[in-house]
Amino acid sequence: MLEDRCWKLHVMKYDVKIKTENDIKILRESGKRLARVLQAVKNEVRPGVTTQHLNDFVHDMIVEMGDKPAFLHYQPFGADYPYPGSICISVNDEVVHGIGGEYVLKEGDIVGLDGGVTHKGMISDSAITVPVGKITKEEEELIEVTKKALMAGIHAAENGKYVNDISRAIEKAIPKKYGIVKILSGHGVGYKVHEEPYVPNFDDGVKGPKLVKGMVLALEPMVNLGTDEVYLADDGYTFKTRDGKKSAHFEHTILITDGKAEIITQ
Repeated sequence: MLEDRCWKLHVMKYDVKIKTENDIKILRESGKRLARVLQAVKNEVRPGVTTQHLNDFVHDMIVEMGDKPAFLHYQPFGADYPYPGSICISVNDEVVHGIGGEYVLKEGDIVGLDGGVTHKGMISDSAITVPVGKITKEEEELIEVTKKALMAGIHAAENGKYVNDISRAIEKAIPKKYGIVKILSGHGVGYKVHEEPYVPNFDDGVKGPKLVKGMVLALEPMVNLGTDEVYLADDGYTFKTRDGKKSAHFEHTILITDGKAEIITQ
């Protein structure tokens, strides 16, 4: 979510924050709460509902749990103003970071829901893409491909491997006919919304840091039906596909363990 513009620079010096046992305990609870929020707001998605309703629903649910929406008032590097929503809501050709408003969902839309919860100071980050009523087979396949790409990246995130192993696994899982968004990426998370390292969704030829126990990452492939090219809308946050075709986005916060990665946000 809201990748700082500086991620594009992808420097070679890393400052990866390893989480303590207490941090991880809190993060697990944060992730469980976020998973409940996303499941609940998913059930609110239907024709006739405004994206502002979805935002308000998420805000109220997180606050009622005693937590904070991690994205609300967050201002990434390069942004002119803080993000005004409690969840990113991206419809159809909006790739990520859409802002809730007056738009009324209609049959055939697809909606990306990207949320974050701050629980006792620890931040979890997760996203899903859901259909509004009946969608085309092509759009169903787009959603399924993106979901499978995320899981491929998670399966590759093993202790002792490298960030690039994740990136290559994600790219390999996505058929060539789709556009993989390259200027946005996964990232470290936990103490802040965005931490190092940068985790591309394609093989950029950079090995990246070694995956070690206690590292927490947010993996998030973004896949388009057409071109991989995107542009930033006038609101300063929403990224949209250059050709106007639809896009899907899935994300989990994961913990690197002694063996296979643990999904925090489920």
